[in-house]
Amino acid sequence: MTEADADRHAIHDTVLRYCRAVDRLDYDGIRAVYADDGVDHHTGFSGPADDYVAWLRGLLPRLDGTMHIVGNHLAEVAGDEAVAETYGTAVHWGTPRDDPSRNFTSGFRYVDHFVRTTSGWRIRERWAVREWTRSDAGRLVAPEGAGPRGTRDDQDPFAVLRRTVLGD
Repeated sequence: MTEADADRHAIHDTVLRYCRAVDRLDYDGIRAVYADDGVDHHTGFSGPADDYVAWLRGLLPRLDGTMHIVGNHLAEVAGDEAVAETYGTAVHWGTPRDDPSRNFTSGFRYVDHFVRTTSGWRIRERWAVREWTRSDAGRLVAPEGAGPRGTRDDQDPFAVLRRTVLGD
């Protein structure tokens, strides 16, 4: 793997860590992907990363869950800086199930300015560009049977497996 390939891979991993952290309510994990002077621009928020994380602490618990699905990703590296564009879909669900402000899917692009830090690649500035939104109100159905369910705490199946295998 070339150094450029390794950089692009590390940048992509940073985007994926962000998505997992949001979906699992891991606020420290969300903050960790931003540079110390990081800035975020989302629908309904624009400002420093610390304030963004505080905003999410008030917003995300109102939902029963979110799932960010990442698609196309392109990163272009120039020394210790990079630009990246990541396409994705974000599903949001909550109670009551017929509330469109808690049950919707959106298509987005993350337009990111990355910088290399001593801790790795971090987001200096992000524009979360919302391309479209669809209401999913009234469409969520109950599980069709018993089986593993995701949680947003340390009892989530991935968190349990990670502790078991990696000792974290």
